[in-house]
Amino acid sequence: MGVVNLKKIVGFLAIALVVFYIFTQPDSAAGSIESIGTTLRNGAESVIRFFNQLVV
Repeated sequence: MGVVNLKKIVGFLAIALVVFYIFTQPDSAAGSIESIGTTLRNGAESVIRFFNQLVV
C-alpha cells in the first residue's frame, strides 16, 4: 500500500464541492464568482493608483 497523499485528497474534495455547488445553486455560484472578480478588480485598481502616485 502506498502512502495516502492528504493534500491531493483535500484538493479533490474541494473541487467536488465546488462542482456540486455550481450544479445545485448556479445563480448563487455565479454571484459568488462575480463578487470575487469585483474584489480582485478593485484591488488591482488600488495597486495601480498606488504606483501611479509613486511615479508622479
